[in-house]
Amino acid sequence: MVKFENVNKTYGEDIVGLKDINLHIKPKEFVSIVGQSGAGKSTMVKLLIAEEQATEGKVIIGGWDITHLRKSRKPILRRQIGVVFQDFKLLPQKTVFENVAFAAEVCGEKRKRIKEIVPKVLEIVGLEDKLDRYPKQLSGGERQRVVIARSLIHRPKLLIADEPTGNLDSLNTKEIIDLLLRINNFGTTVILVTHNKDVVNSLRKRVIVLSEGKISSDKERGRYVI
Repeated sequence: MVKFENVNKTYGEDIVGLKDINLHIKPKEFVSIVGQSGAGKSTMVKLLIAEEQATEGKVIIGGWDITHLRKSRKPILRRQIGVVFQDFKLLPQKTVFENVAFAAEVCGEKRKRIKEIVPKVLEIVGLEDKLDRYPKQLSGGERQRVVIARSLIHRPKLLIADEPTGNLDSLNTKEIIDLLLRINNFGTTVILVTHNKDVVNSLRKRVIVLSEGKISSDKERGRYVI
């Protein structure tokens, strides 16, 4: 599903983002990528969504080499990858239904199809009864679930969750992680990027630790010890 082959990413002459990264994430895996601030987590996410390009090496998703992806091809890639960020990026003037529908509208999806699929993804995240509410009327956990619903609108095979619980309390954190596990059980590959060692250690899934731009550890059922 995801491969990094001899990937290096540098900024200028002396700032290292990633160094000598070789990585293979298989379809349907749930993988946590962890590390302290500046370890390279954000750089890895940016390469995965083609926001930035590797200085050396290859980044491959589903057999597609996206290392030097043309700008015109990026929307195609991003329709195949669901992305969830810490800051919700919801449109405050739109309802829950409209926020999720908007992701389909900008890709030219037909209105009939939108009316069919939006309720389904809202049901997956447990918000089918709040489709007419606005973001300000939701809790932090509910807003994050709207973001996850939006990321599922194109039925992606890969979901990247970048610090999805960073602004949430422990209860809402558990609900979001449980939801990500449920999505993974549907067959979606999930990459969780986080610094929350308690979340990672409770999952008992594969853990990749980054340190100073390098992979310092990669273990099945791993633990993150700072």
